[in-house]
Amino acid sequence: MGKIAKTHKFIITCLTTLIFISAGSAFGQDTIIFSRKDIFHPVIANNGMVSSQESYASQAGLAVLKEGGNAVDAAVTIGFTLAVTLPRAGNLGGGGFMLLHLAKDNQTIAIDYREKAPLAATRDMFLDNNGEVDPEKSRYSYLSVGVPGTVAGLTMALEKYGTISLERALQPAIELAEKGFPVSEDLLISLRYSKQRMQASEASMAIFYKPGGVPYQVGEILVQKDLARSLKLIAKYGAKAFYDGAIASAIVADMEANGGLITKEDLATYKPVIREPIQGTYRGYEIYSMPPPSSGGIHLVQMLNTLEAFPIRKLGHNTAQTIHLMTESMKLAYADRSKFLGDPDFVPVPVAELTSKTYAERIRQRINAYRATPSSEIAPGNPTQPVESNDTTHYSVMDKYGNAVANTYTLNFSYGSKITVPGTGILLNNEMDDFSAKPGVPNAFGLTGAEFNAIAPEKRMLSSMTPTIVLKAGNPYLVTGSPGGSRIITTVLQLIMNVIDHQLNIATATNAIRV
Repeated sequence: MGKIAKTHKFIITCLTTLIFISAGSAFGQDTIIFSRKDIFHPVIANNGMVSSQESYASQAGLAVLKEGGNAVDAAVTIGFTLAVTLPRAGNLGGGGFMLLHLAKDNQTIAIDYREKAPLAATRDMFLDNNGEVDPEKSRYSYLSVGVPGTVAGLTMALEKYGTISLERALQPAIELAEKGFPVSEDLLISLRYSKQRMQASEASMAIFYKPGGVPYQVGEILVQKDLARSLKLIAKYGAKAFYDGAIASAIVADMEANGGLITKEDLATYKPVIREPIQGTYRGYEIYSMPPPSSGGIHLVQMLNTLEAFPIRKLGHNTAQTIHLMTESMKLAYADRSKFLGDPDFVPVPVAELTSKTYAERIRQRINAYRATPSSEIAPGNPTQPVESNDTTHYSVMDKYGNAVANTYTLNFSYGSKITVPGTGILLNNEMDDFSAKPGVPNAFGLTGAEFNAIAPEKRMLSSMTPTIVLKAGNPYLVTGSPGGSRIITTVLQLIMNVIDHQLNIATATNAIRV
């Protein structure tokens, strides 16, 4: 059996590209990492590791670690680079969540940089004259755009917890935007799929397609001069350039010209929020994940609490019985999501109750071990008493100092609203569709919300993003997250169970079939 014996052994995953530093210094206690009999073998490193969905971004983060930067430095560098090289999900015009474990202080912190509804937003803004949801408005119009949080979130993380300059963090992104990079097959396919909707934005077409709407071919160089200029402004002036400078002025002018709601005041008053992460335990491991307005952490811990009492390992990996118990716990958790989750600055989310072991026991009593419960019979409880989507991206980082970062961010749909602000190269999100435009009516991902997630000015829309850090004996053990829309939470759940219950190596755990 292959073993590593040193001071901090960790596993890191985001279901994507893996880059590592190999060196001879010291990590963790004897731990079995994989067997030669395994089909999938993980990458192993001692001094740090980066895992992202795109290789240029991974290499950019890796270079920062090699220079002595910490995990936050690398994470911020990756975030800005992905805005260039993975434009369907990496972004400046969207938002997300970052979870950080700081080894020196033995502290885990959540940064919420989710988008917000503009001040002029109204509860029924997406309803037509018949009181029905108009998906064109909520998904593809200027009204669909929430106030972006990415630039504020990444720059805050670097300022508070990083060690390198903002100029250094933005350097790879600026170079790749200015000089260009070869179009990959993945990028080509995503642009072909999005072309019909993208045609509504002249600025988007001018960037991502050749004259006449001709698609780029694999290996051709995609240059983004406008985006390079925006990145240079951020490097020079910080987040102020985006929220109270030239970029802000361009966004507001575009909104005013096209019936959008975002104003200079919306941008100038946007602030990311540092929150207490959701915390739980599973079979002796500490679980840290994202709090509301993400539903991910609450329901991840809720499902783990529910499943902890079952002999999952004995039942076997992906056996009918194990899958049955997982899916029953998922259905009950998502029923609770539809009723109890929303922006905690606006509604009283029962966090402690939903994540308690006592409530999990009551959930278990509702599970028939031998019969699936029809979805029509699933109702929210009373806590006070398949293939991933490309529409979001996650990356994970760990450094030689023991710090860890899990970051998930998005434009919502692939390429968001498909709208690029002229002269900036910045694609805008369509996150307003993540609100309950009409409580009880599903959004684009099939998720039904209640009044807790109704639209209100300055409110953050509910999310499923689930950046997660698992600690073993107080040290980072598993750093994970996923794209996947409504399936993000269940993807992270199954990956954790694959590692802890079924003792699969991280590569096998990641590649395993999921429900």
